[in-house]
Amino acid sequence: MRFLITGAGGFVGLHLAAYLDRVKPRAQLFGTTLFPTERVHPAVDENRLIDLKDYEKVRALLAHCWPDAIFHLAAQAFVPRSFEDPWETLENNIRAQLNLIQACLELDLRPRTLIVSSAEIYGEVSPAQSPMDEATEIRPTNPYSVSKVAQDMLGLQYFLSHDLPIMRARPFNHIGPGQNSRFVAPAFATQIASIEEGERDAVIYVGNLAAKRDFTDVRDIVRAYSMIIESGRPGEAYNVASGRAYSIRELLDVLLALSDVDIETRVDPDRLRPVDVPEIRGDASKLQRDTGWQPTINFRQTLSDVLADCRRRIKQS
Repeated sequence: MRFLITGAGGFVGLHLAAYLDRVKPRAQLFGTTLFPTERVHPAVDENRLIDLKDYEKVRALLAHCWPDAIFHLAAQAFVPRSFEDPWETLENNIRAQLNLIQACLELDLRPRTLIVSSAEIYGEVSPAQSPMDEATEIRPTNPYSVSKVAQDMLGLQYFLSHDLPIMRARPFNHIGPGQNSRFVAPAFATQIASIEEGERDAVIYVGNLAAKRDFTDVRDIVRAYSMIIESGRPGEAYNVASGRAYSIRELLDVLLALSDVDIETRVDPDRLRPVDVPEIRGDASKLQRDTGWQPTINFRQTLSDVLADCRRRIKQS
């Protein structure tokens, strides 16, 4: 099979390519990246440096690689940045996907396609609505989640209007080795690793520690994506979640317990979001029914791997 991974140089893209190389060693992997500094997994046979907002380049890419399946991961995914420049996030996330779909139609190409939406689309929910399933009301609370609503609904629309085999994944928070330090787990782990190396005072700066999130290891996430491509039903949306919510305080406590250094925590107002949903927890039973997927990597092991990765990066810097 021929797989196209957009955003192949990103956190999830690197893990997805590694997983596909392991379980489908005869597959041919194509990738896209936006920046020349992004690296891709060695299993990717060919990578294109491309801005997916450029329709002609997207069309040429698809005509060249003619994929059997597309994993559309490429997106501006950092929520705080979406508040700083909403249009950048909306244009980037919506236009890139629309170009892929329109190019498939023009080329009469019908790959099984996975659109990666986000659990952020559900927004604030009451305790009675938790865990959230795919029928939960959509109430986006930031520009990033609005862009993901649009991506999600475009995927559904083109399935309904053109019968394209498009599926939508709604992942909850995913963490693991290799994640950008802008995100909560590697942000804390990087500070801990830096403190352990004596590069900074033994203080960690934090935002809202009470917020609870449903964290799943990225290696379980990419396995879910592959299983959706294989066994998911076109037109359907699938939550990808562990079904358990951990507070940011619990996450930090696990990381601190993995270090031998005594570290103080202090609140940094710049790390607080304009809107912060108290708890996000997902119901992935539909995904489990249709594909057999289950998460396999426990929370502490994931955080241990994150910290080990951040220690390695600090030593190499």
